[in-house]
Amino acid sequence: MFTATLIAAGRLSPQTLSDAQERLAAAGCAPVAAGWLDEGDAADIPFGLSPDAARQALEGALDRVDVVVQPLAGREKRLLVADMDSTMITVECIDELADYAGIKPQIAEITEAAMRGELDFAAALDARVALLKDLGADAIDRCRAERVKLMPGAVTLVRTMRARGATSILVSGGFTAFADAVGEEIGFNRVIANRLEVKDGKLAGTVIKPIVDSATKERTLREARVELGLAEEATLAVGDGANDLAMINIAGLGVAYHAKPIVAAAAGARIDHNDLTALLWAQGLPRREWVAG
Repeated sequence: MFTATLIAAGRLSPQTLSDAQERLAAAGCAPVAAGWLDEGDAADIPFGLSPDAARQALEGALDRVDVVVQPLAGREKRLLVADMDSTMITVECIDELADYAGIKPQIAEITEAAMRGELDFAAALDARVALLKDLGADAIDRCRAERVKLMPGAVTLVRTMRARGATSILVSGGFTAFADAVGEEIGFNRVIANRLEVKDGKLAGTVIKPIVDSATKERTLREARVELGLAEEATLAVGDGANDLAMINIAGLGVAYHAKPIVAAAAGARIDHNDLTALLWAQGLPRREWVAG
């Protein structure tokens, strides 16, 4: 059996469930009765056939409703590997740091192109960091305090999964100067990120190699899965940019979160309208089982 989880916090109606069931039936998916996870917020519609047809029938067809289609068995995950910038936090740290150097538009343009998959990630990172050379290192602390905000639902997602025995790893193409604090505040087991080189109290304009990139994210998921003795189906990966695609594509549930088009098109699931707690409903967990953030 499979399930289509419909998520629209505070906006999900019985009529929406009925419409979704009709669409699944018309697509030949053999749906059965829907059931609420949390009334008005999220519901499951189990069905027996054609998950690809179910996704095609439902994704984008229901107003402001996110839909996650997956096998019903094994939907609760035991490993979470997550991106940081624009996923676990609301900003791109390098863009905000660039604002302290007065060059945010120039840096942000490169960041956007890299996240769309139009530029090589490592080369784009080196180019952006080079532009920050001689920025006072104290700008990092100011930026972290003034600009970095946790994504809604991030703490609840990670702490709930950890309380239920899952391992969580934050793997960022950003910087340890931000990721270490973010990972600790949210509750990740482990943090992997790039290291900015600082000399004489200023940014040196370089990143200490090797660079944490798409391959690092994929390798981290694979190695953690083996280390924990997990099946592929027990893993969850979430991110928004092109450098997240490799890990998203090998996870049991790979999620594009408010993502760039290239990622949204390729991921097994997408969250466009809700916050990160959607990934708890996707795992079949009602609100009463969440650990509050």
